[in-house]
Amino acid sequence: MKRLTTGLVAGALALAMVTSAMAQSVTQGKATVVRIGGHARFTTGNNVWQPLHVGDVIKPGTVIQTENKEGAFVDLVLGDGGGSLGMASTGSGPSTAAATPIAYRPSAEQNVVRIWQNSALGIDKLNSTDTGADIVTDTQLDLRAGRVLGTVKKMNSASKYEIKLPNGVAGIRGTFYDITADGVVRVSSGSVVFAYMAADGTVTTKVVVAGQQFDARTGEVTPIPEDVLRIMDTVEHTLLASGYTGKEHTEFTHDHTIYHVSPNRGRGHHGGPP
Repeated sequence: MKRLTTGLVAGALALAMVTSAMAQSVTQGKATVVRIGGHARFTTGNNVWQPLHVGDVIKPGTVIQTENKEGAFVDLVLGDGGGSLGMASTGSGPSTAAATPIAYRPSAEQNVVRIWQNSALGIDKLNSTDTGADIVTDTQLDLRAGRVLGTVKKMNSASKYEIKLPNGVAGIRGTFYDITADGVVRVSSGSVVFAYMAADGTVTTKVVVAGQQFDARTGEVTPIPEDVLRIMDTVEHTLLASGYTGKEHTEFTHDHTIYHVSPNRGRGHHGGPP
């Protein structure tokens, strides 16, 4: 009887461990390019660049770069499935370069980010974990240069969405944000917790709430100017509603090296975004 009891307990523990491991399986997500203005390109390492197209699926470990031209941008939907993307194919094969979107509307669970002109954004992590009781997401982006705007849907308390900057990191929750690589953080809804290295070398944390902008270079919190707020509202509406219907660009002839990331926190670079 003792041996039987011991065997049953051991079996139950093994089953519980297997069940827990299955329930907490981690899935690596992806980002989908839904709109492009002007030209953009991407690399997955070794400074080998390829042109970026609407419909391309981007995995973590990718850096996206937009050209230095008025009106250039890239819109990305972060996360798997749920959205609605209409495509009008101009070719006979499955190549994404031959497809032009009619419209895209993200699902309630998806986040959207716009990479503005003359910007470089790394997609570091897009993980989701099924705990059995909930889905916990871990999104990490790396703004190496330029500016991004984005909308983050409501997350549970265990999930996180972070954007690394050259001099800090912004933690975002249920927010529409506008962030630049030199440490300007704007929030039109929700809030952002921004931890950064101050001029005296100390790590400082600032909470930026709706209607405010914070500039790490000056340490000042001020109201967002009305003209900037109107631009943010227009872009937010575009990201969440209407789709891109123009002709897709497939060229990117610039060949500038952007950033070399060292194993340490600091970064160096040769040149800049095109």
